[in-house]
Amino acid sequence: MGSDEFGAWSLIFYLIGLFTLMSGLFPFWATRFVARGKEGTIKTAVASNFAVALVVMAGYLLVIPGVLSLLNVSSVALTVFLIAGLQIINVHLVGVFEACLRSIRPQATGYGLLVEEIVKVVLAFGIFVATGELFYGAIAGVVVGASAQIVFYAWLLREHICQRIHLGYLWEWLKGSTALAYNVIGVQLAGAVLYLLVHFGGESALGDYQAAVTFSTVIGYAGSLGFALYPKMLAQECPSDIIASFKNMLMLAVPMEAVALSMSASLLTILNASYSTSYPVLVLLAIDALIVLISLFYTQCVMGTETLDLGGKISLRELVRSKIFKVFSLPYIQAAIALPTVYLVFAHEPLSSPVQAASYVAGINIVVHAISCVAILTLMPREFSLTVPWKNVAKYVFAGFIAAIALLFAPQTTTLVATFVKVLAGVGVYAALLLMIDVDARNLAKRIMEEIGRQFR
Repeated sequence: MGSDEFGAWSLIFYLIGLFTLMSGLFPFWATRFVARGKEGTIKTAVASNFAVALVVMAGYLLVIPGVLSLLNVSSVALTVFLIAGLQIINVHLVGVFEACLRSIRPQATGYGLLVEEIVKVVLAFGIFVATGELFYGAIAGVVVGASAQIVFYAWLLREHICQRIHLGYLWEWLKGSTALAYNVIGVQLAGAVLYLLVHFGGESALGDYQAAVTFSTVIGYAGSLGFALYPKMLAQECPSDIIASFKNMLMLAVPMEAVALSMSASLLTILNASYSTSYPVLVLLAIDALIVLISLFYTQCVMGTETLDLGGKISLRELVRSKIFKVFSLPYIQAAIALPTVYLVFAHEPLSSPVQAASYVAGINIVVHAISCVAILTLMPREFSLTVPWKNVAKYVFAGFIAAIALLFAPQTTTLVATFVKVLAGVGVYAALLLMIDVDARNLAKRIMEEIGRQFR
């Protein structure tokens, strides 16, 4: 896709995002109730989210023609947007299934992602090769891939889905969801900087920004190593492994950061050669992604210590006074800083290119998210305060720095295979060096090999 087309592609999913804003209301509480052993939670949550999805998708199909006319979008056909509407149901169901699995089989969400990605890529590529239809193939791949993921999750949870529905849970979740809705509105306000980016920089600026997000998002995958920590804290299982989760997360995030910073132009070339000039955006977003990753880790620690719903009841008064509500208020602070700053910059600074506009937004987000990270740290209870393992972090940074230097001096790549090989080489340098200098890394590698051997036996 060219820059304009990729901007239109991004617009599709921003619109879908608007219609799935409330998809996480019930899943948020479902994770907490499942972790605390409340029977019937899974079926209640799945049925509730599916009902919401049907209503929301109907509304999307009714208003989307008018929305496209208002936005004057002509890059792709209306049919593509209508097909994409099916993703609304997928988002609601994937979200609720993963929220439940997080508390009982967190590793299964990784397998679900593999199912979804394989089906998506194979189908999209097959349709494109057979028909030459890029948008239709891509949209079909996304929708069918997520549907396959849902089927996989439903099979894993088939015994729980047979339990009866508890309407009492639903009433408690509806009360608690008022705070979540408050958070969702704040998140959308903070995310409105992207609409300013489109307004001042055009679809090309959004395309450049989204192209960089494609790779910076990968850094956030390291958060999966702390994925099970939150429900363990909810179950009050004395999470003595908070520091271990933090170290494992950074151990994986640092090499991803090194690759993104040192190979930004090559990575963007994979999408399209024209995106190679967007490398400053990827560099900034990679830094921002690491800050957000650390913030999310601390956020789940803060939320995992709250006990307001321990007995299966949710008091609105206690919820408003809780640290959960304080975390939910942070997006409003982010919006109060980011929106006027971005507007003033765009209104008074001449924009020489879409890349410059996207870089301004990425840079401002770094500052905003850093402030939020500090705010979250102040909410950590003393009994769960995290002592940063500085020695380990220093080793990760040192190994990542050496790997980044090696990648910088290696030949520039412009093809998918060559770039992938170079990435693997850089990660290999990092891993080899870290195994030599860090005993925790060696112990982790040993445990992984033992687990693989046990599974094969």
